[in-house]
Amino acid sequence: MTVESTTPDLSGTYGGVGAPFPNPVLPGFNPDPSVVRVDGAYYIVTSTFEYLPGLPVYRSEDFVTWEQIGNVATRPEQLEISEVPTNMGVWAPTLRHHDGLFHVIVGVPGGRGCLVFTATDPAGPWSDGIVLEGLNGIDPDLAWDEDGTAYVTFSGLILSGPETGKHLGIQQVRVDLATGALLEEPRALWSGSGSMFPEAPHLHRRGEHWYLVIAEGGTERGHGVSIARSGSPVGPFTAGPANPILTARSTTRPVQNTGHGDLVEGPDGETLLVMLGVRPLGGTRAFSPLGRETFVTRVEWVDGWPVAEPVALAPRPNPSEHVRFDAPLDNRWIGVRRLPQEIASVDTAAGTLTITADGASLEDVRPAFVGRRQLTVETAASTVLDVSAGIGGLAVRYDEDHHYSIRARHEGERVQVTASAVVPGIRQEWTGTLPAGPATLHLDSSRPRNATFGTLGMTSDVIALWAESGGEEVRLAEVDARYLSAETAASFTGRVLGLFATEGTVVFHGYDAVGTEQPVTPFGSID
Repeated sequence: MTVESTTPDLSGTYGGVGAPFPNPVLPGFNPDPSVVRVDGAYYIVTSTFEYLPGLPVYRSEDFVTWEQIGNVATRPEQLEISEVPTNMGVWAPTLRHHDGLFHVIVGVPGGRGCLVFTATDPAGPWSDGIVLEGLNGIDPDLAWDEDGTAYVTFSGLILSGPETGKHLGIQQVRVDLATGALLEEPRALWSGSGSMFPEAPHLHRRGEHWYLVIAEGGTERGHGVSIARSGSPVGPFTAGPANPILTARSTTRPVQNTGHGDLVEGPDGETLLVMLGVRPLGGTRAFSPLGRETFVTRVEWVDGWPVAEPVALAPRPNPSEHVRFDAPLDNRWIGVRRLPQEIASVDTAAGTLTITADGASLEDVRPAFVGRRQLTVETAASTVLDVSAGIGGLAVRYDEDHHYSIRARHEGERVQVTASAVVPGIRQEWTGTLPAGPATLHLDSSRPRNATFGTLGMTSDVIALWAESGGEEVRLAEVDARYLSAETAASFTGRVLGLFATEGTVVFHGYDAVGTEQPVTPFGSID
């Protein structure tokens, strides 16, 4: 499969001592990042919830140019998420390296539970995973002391049993990584500075101190990073003098919800804080279409405590993709609760992708859908397809309850095209026809131009659904897209653009997603 990118070489634009890094580091649906540096290279893993393959692994040598080199979970049995609700899938991994092995510890609340995967090569293959039996919590972290004792530090949110929903603060337990056994009863470590939902702990050794980095305030606008330290990994921990050390709450910063941080030494020896954040849009900046993305900022150490710089917005200019199906699908294609290869096949000689329907629709938990993360809010997506033997099309998905799409089917001597907008409890459709033959379907996301402080000025973007064939064009709908955002869908994911089939077999001739970055200005307008 050929993927042509129009993203320019950024090596002379970002990086260097004191210079900004591209931000977001990993655009689009890439929440809950964890980072590690090994032999001069950087690796990041992020959450994937209901998508397979799960847990993408990204690599960089300079923190500027990143490549997805693989996925941790490439086999469904590693996670067991075929029926999980969206928000009970693959949460908040921690990536670490110890004794020549890469480790990923992650919670899968609706699947196998708390898991530890290992690999000698972060590109994979990764192990089947060891279950830490009896660990009831989320956001696990993994650290080792000088004796090689493994500690799992986690957020004590109880997700099963009669106390479901109760929060015990940040917990810790020694574990046997060979068997998955907990070696003691979990103990309380520290529960932050008093904000809600202490979570996302990461334990780091620096000099004579162990630093416990956590998130507080919830993963919405109140999100932040706080810190405590101790002379021992088991505590007692003393809170930092200026918590939270990072937050965007109640500010006009373009990157909000900054939290869930992890520390790493940067290319120039500085300390970097990698975290999730969102880019809200609209007149009151209320909607975040791309969901939670991965960002970075620098940290200065003052009297033994980290002081984080505010998170700057420095997106890569206009990342775009032009995919041609002349090789097997690369590791950036994802399916919903199943691997893309289960319903999609590539004919490299013909340069086509065929998706075979199995009766599922986009509203089902396992649609016949394969997609890629949307990288910019302004994106013009398109595909050419043959629907002589089926029904299918192009969609943007947040989850099974929130998606917009355009599909095609043969209807006599014409091709019928139908646009759909689905949000909970509401479905609206628009239909038109085109000459028979291969049709080009378009799904274009754009921000309102010169909007006043009214309904249009308040939204994040508008999605246009249209099609063309045989020299004719039909424009079906322009739909307010605020409903496909982190704040309205309430999914911890983000927009995924992709191809789907609902009946028979549908043949796709390429996929294009042309992105355009625009400056954020008041009232939704664009300069």
